[in-house]
Amino acid sequence: MVKKYYLAIDIGASSGRHILGWLDNGKLNLEEIYRFKNGATNLGDKLVWDVKSLFSSIVAGLKKCKEIGKIPSSIGIDTWGVDYALLDENDELISEVYSYRDDRTQKVIDEVHLVVSEDETYKRTGIQKQVFNTIYQLYCDKKSGKLDKAKTFLMMPDYLHFLLTGVKKNEYTNASTTGLLNAKTREWDYEILDKLGINKGIFSPLSLPGSIVGELKPEIVNEVGFTATVCLPATHDTASAVMAVPNDKMPLYISSGTWSLMGIETPNENTDNVARTAGFTNEGGYGKSVRFLKNIMGLWMIQCIKKEYNDKYSFTDFVDEAKKVENFNSTVDVNDLSFFAPESMISAVKAYCEKTNQKVPNTVGEIVLCVYSSLAKSYKEAVEQIEEITGEKFNEINIVGGGCQNVLLNELTAKMTGRTVVAGPVEATATGNLLAQMLASGEIDTLSQGKKIITDSFEIKRINS
Repeated sequence: MVKKYYLAIDIGASSGRHILGWLDNGKLNLEEIYRFKNGATNLGDKLVWDVKSLFSSIVAGLKKCKEIGKIPSSIGIDTWGVDYALLDENDELISEVYSYRDDRTQKVIDEVHLVVSEDETYKRTGIQKQVFNTIYQLYCDKKSGKLDKAKTFLMMPDYLHFLLTGVKKNEYTNASTTGLLNAKTREWDYEILDKLGINKGIFSPLSLPGSIVGELKPEIVNEVGFTATVCLPATHDTASAVMAVPNDKMPLYISSGTWSLMGIETPNENTDNVARTAGFTNEGGYGKSVRFLKNIMGLWMIQCIKKEYNDKYSFTDFVDEAKKVENFNSTVDVNDLSFFAPESMISAVKAYCEKTNQKVPNTVGEIVLCVYSSLAKSYKEAVEQIEEITGEKFNEINIVGGGCQNVLLNELTAKMTGRTVVAGPVEATATGNLLAQMLASGEIDTLSQGKKIITDSFEIKRINS
């Protein structure tokens, strides 16, 4: 029997991977065939994405499929949320694609909320106020005059799918991160767009995960040596990761990577003032579900610290160093803006501890232990808030994604929250991406079936409290 391959192209803020998936005897097999670097680029005073380089890396990975003789029947791309491309009447980029870590939005947030209050924005969209939200980015584009030339708005994965196929689609899960969707209708909130003076004509009707985008363009086929169908996964990486949580009830999860996204998947939005003041957001999931979750800074802090040490230490080394530390209990608020994009993460951690009259970390072990303990503490607070807001009780926390490999963080989380940690799968985002494609093709009938396949296919570890 000929294997049917699917290709998940999973792009994060620092790297991207092409991962082939196929079913064999009821188990999902994964093979990473290509990896490439990504990262925001300083262009003068702007922080932007090099989309030409990104797309050339996507094409290079497709060529690798041909080279190894494993041709995917379908392809799907997922990325982070909130960032987007604006195209003119000739379908050309109007300007650079900004990174969400650029500081341009700081000056317009208050201006936006003079038009639409924070309270009204949350009640309508259910999206937590964050400096990088698309609603603020687009308002910057309006003020600069860039929107006057715009004919099409595409989120980052939508734009990359367009470059592959020539077909424009706005996918639901990534669009839900913009602060421009109505949380109840799950459609674009044209009233907010009208109030802010943003042309609603640039937005396409929303398409759901599992929708077909189209076939590869002839020039792409000529370059890579094969044709394939491009299929929408849940294009927001967290939405794909949540699809891979090996529990089909209503699990409490953490998608652990650069960010820690902690929450539940539910049929119903929650946009009341309690949820807003607690910092929860309502984003889209597979089948128009709602991911009621909290954005927690995540392993971004550790990644920055690693870079400051010139990659002298591996992530495993960091854990080993932290385990050597005794009698150190200082913690920081990981969601404090001082940790969002500091010149020195180490200095920011030390300054926060000093400001709050705690012992200042000095050794490598103390610094990373401080971050790990702070993350576990933030998870504990979020669990308690979720239980209070929803009235549900959770005995387990499912941690998926690359961060679930951090044994020390898992142990600290179990100890601090008093819940059993269920860790895995590691490649959750790519796995969820592949599941959406398999569901679209009919090779898997239901998401519950897909979750059972995940449980049977990958090592899932349990850490008791």
